[in-house]
Amino acid sequence: MDLILWRHAEAEEADVGEDDMKRALTSKGERHAERMANWLGRRITDSTRVLVSPALRCQQTAKALQTKARVVAALGPGASVDDVLLATGWPDASEPALVVGHQPTLSRVASLLLTGTEQPWALKKGAVWWLRHRPRIDDGQVVLLAVQSPDCV
Repeated sequence: MDLILWRHAEAEEADVGEDDMKRALTSKGERHAERMANWLGRRITDSTRVLVSPALRCQQTAKALQTKARVVAALGPGASVDDVLLATGWPDASEPALVVGHQPTLSRVASLLLTGTEQPWALKKGAVWWLRHRPRIDDGQVVLLAVQSPDCV
């Protein structure tokens, strides 16, 4: 199974008392989302499930892909690693999953799957980490296929 973790692109800062869930992408964030969507669009399959946080900035990031996406409440800010793994069906789902979400959750997912320990690694806004579970006789193996930044596409 492939698991693609896409952190939302740069969003406006929240004013005091403003609802964090309604923060929109900046113009830079929109450009970065478009770049990453173009990169991803050439690589993902039609069967890839796109799962998105209910936060506006994540929905705007995912919209750049111009494909069907499902908003999953459990993927909002503060989601746990278990929330992400459960929503995607990791590692047993038959189809790839692309999650558009937040820090530090996404980096904690990547670190757990790659090292066995949750760590708050840095994951740049708008960047993608692409992981693959390869079944083996034992528990299997996780391979890091790509790390891509919107600045490099």
